[in-house]
Amino acid sequence: MTPDDAEHLTVAAGDVELHAVRLGDGVPVIMAHGFPGLWYSWRHQLAPLAEAGWQAVALDMRGYGRSNTPTDPRAYTHARTAADLLSVLDALGAERAVFVGHDFGGPLVWSMPLRHPERVLAVAVLSVAYEPRRAQQRPSQTFAAMASEHFLHLHYFQEPGRAEAELDGRAREFLARLFWTLSGQFHYLDIWSAPAGSMPVPAGYLDVLHEPPEPPPWSWLSAAEFEHYVSEYSRTGFSGGLNWYRALDANWEESEALTGLTIPVPALFLAGAKDTVVEMGGQRSLDRMAEHVPDLRGVHLVQGAGHWVQQEAPNEVNRHLLDFLAGLDRPSV
Repeated sequence: MTPDDAEHLTVAAGDVELHAVRLGDGVPVIMAHGFPGLWYSWRHQLAPLAEAGWQAVALDMRGYGRSNTPTDPRAYTHARTAADLLSVLDALGAERAVFVGHDFGGPLVWSMPLRHPERVLAVAVLSVAYEPRRAQQRPSQTFAAMASEHFLHLHYFQEPGRAEAELDGRAREFLARLFWTLSGQFHYLDIWSAPAGSMPVPAGYLDVLHEPPEPPPWSWLSAAEFEHYVSEYSRTGFSGGLNWYRALDANWEESEALTGLTIPVPALFLAGAKDTVVEMGGQRSLDRMAEHVPDLRGVHLVQGAGHWVQQEAPNEVNRHLLDFLAGLDRPSV
């Protein structure tokens, strides 16, 4: 059984149609990617999950790949994208699922048992620890302040059209630089090391992302796998994915009622030990997560891996994920 055996589905989800890939039968394990991901970011997980008796489902999230791309950033809030996941669950004819999220898919998946506890069997989140607190000011205000000290992609991405003008015609270069810089083969925060004013002001993200020493194949990404990403983003551009960044203020507005809540289902956390997100959050972030996830059944930092952990270290990620799933009370289908 391989990803090539998977079935491709189109799911109606309110204002969009979503592309999903399904392999296997049983209780669904629905996987949500982040930026700049695709359903393909879960290619290494599909067959192992299906062979273990789960129905493995990987999505092109709204704004990506073969799914529709609304133009309004408010169409990308957690309330809307959580509804997308429920639409997929309904289309599968299932009552509950295990939800797995990476990057932007992580906070979305953490929110699922808070918004829709009756539909969630368990959650597994990669890269982004659960954060029960709510910032005192809008994310865009924080980003603007940080951008006064060094280039910050979170701020740069806020203005519609600006990043698209730089990146859409240079998908190959952007993806190679971003995948390399955020992998375990590089230290992403080094791009922030130069003090403000010591270097020319970057015109865009490509001015700060490091060029890899060679194009793929790399140890964790083959040339053919990289070409899949290049082909999709050369066709779609990056606007849909960038709108997830532009929805962060709207998410902040929506999140007040969820502040401080504990996660009421079994949970697993996985990340690369060299993931910049984990490094920025530090041990305090992991401790805070443990305090608010009472049934946290594992925190695993995969040595040598960076932000793309499920692609950089698929065997280890799959082992932890399957061990976690094996310990759940699986409902009958």
